[in-house]
Amino acid sequence: MSDDTTPAAQAADPLVIRYLEYLGPMSSREGWRPEPTHPEIAFVGRSNVGKSSLLNRLMKRKAFARVSNTPGRTREIHFFDVNRQFVLADLPGYGYARISKARKAEWRPLIEGYLKDSPKLWGVVQLLDVRHDPTDDDMTMLDFLAELGVPTIFAVTKVDKLGRNQIATRVRELSTQLGLDPDQIVPFSAQTGEGRDELASALMSLLAMPDWKMPAPDDAAEMADAAEE
Repeated sequence: MSDDTTPAAQAADPLVIRYLEYLGPMSSREGWRPEPTHPEIAFVGRSNVGKSSLLNRLMKRKAFARVSNTPGRTREIHFFDVNRQFVLADLPGYGYARISKARKAEWRPLIEGYLKDSPKLWGVVQLLDVRHDPTDDDMTMLDFLAELGVPTIFAVTKVDKLGRNQIATRVRELSTQLGLDPDQIVPFSAQTGEGRDELASALMSLLAMPDWKMPAPDDAAEMADAAEE
């Protein structure tokens, strides 16, 4: 995968990667994590959804994230500094049937703990395989994100496996199942690059939003008035 770094290509690219650094892994809820100095965007999805391939294409790097033929192998959250602008958090894939119950019991506190505890979590990119209906694990994660109230971008992967008409049909079906507008779903192919710039643009729009954990100005004023009474 070659990077097109011509001025015209960079001008059209919503996310030009000028700096990329691996910061390290987080292996437990109480374990090491980088200092929360930049907004963090977490990528989540079930095992074998194509997350590593998507991240490689999004970052325009061949081996930014390891692509494993063994679903469920990744056991840690991996952090990357992108352009000294935001931190990308690559979360372990969930829901792989062959992973032991003990292993799953270890991962759930790590994933849920990070999503609950990170003071700089700015949003989440939830990945779904376009060819399959959301699993029970997917719906559990979606309910958890909705309960938190975290802004979420939805990307459906592996759209190159379907014909053009099939993609549109599947996006409509998934949007109905998820209770979303079809425009809220980004069709993505790591093979062809379809959806890369759309997802990058959605990320940049998300980063431009205010911190979702902070009360809106009107809410803050009401809270201050209540505290004085």
